[in-house]
Amino acid sequence: MQLYLIRHGQSANNHLWERTGSNVGRHEDPELTSLGRQQAALVAGFLQQADPTFDERDRNPQNVAGFGITHVYCSLMVRAVATGAAIAGALGLPLVGLRDAHETGGIYQPDPVTGVPIGLPGRTRSYFTAHYPQLRLPDSVDEHGWWNRPFEEDSECLPRAQRLTAWLLAQHGNTEDRVALVTHGGFYNYLMAALLDIPFDRRRWFVLNNVGITRIDFAPERTRIVYMNRADFLPKALIT
Repeated sequence: MQLYLIRHGQSANNHLWERTGSNVGRHEDPELTSLGRQQAALVAGFLQQADPTFDERDRNPQNVAGFGITHVYCSLMVRAVATGAAIAGALGLPLVGLRDAHETGGIYQPDPVTGVPIGLPGRTRSYFTAHYPQLRLPDSVDEHGWWNRPFEEDSECLPRAQRLTAWLLAQHGNTEDRVALVTHGGFYNYLMAALLDIPFDRRRWFVLNNVGITRIDFAPERTRIVYMNRADFLPKALIT
């Protein structure tokens, strides 16, 4: 399996933080900004490119021959769904939503008085059906929202990343599949720890820019990190 971890495009909350350095006014499940939509279109176009004159037998560590993505997954947060929809649409592939791929904390807002994060429902099946009809949802997503649970504590993040890793390897680990997973910057760190079977340590942080790409190849004899946080397909003004 070749696994491509892709962060969503710039969200309204990302833009808020860049402007103010604060989470005051954050949305529990923000949309992409106009810049984020441009980023999503560009990463989709980049993943779509192929060079039929390149012989993959000469190795393809920079995907010069193309990506050949076979599966596209995304978290159920709107910014990731929107990014995944752009990618899947460009590649002519189904988009499959995964509950375990969401950002740390889940869907929440701080209590206005205490500041304690309060879990919220998340988007409903009818919302996704109306806005992203190409998205294949887990059967458990209904009209009560897909989250509907308390704020996710830090101690829950690594076990979730390990659970998602186990699922990905069970589905694709011993195959030639090329899997794109649209996820989030904070959860990416837990996922890297799980995928590489290393301890999670907040003093070590893997940066993933909006629509940055990390490629990890899994084979029986070894796991190879081919590249991390690739964003050379973006113009300078769109790197966030």
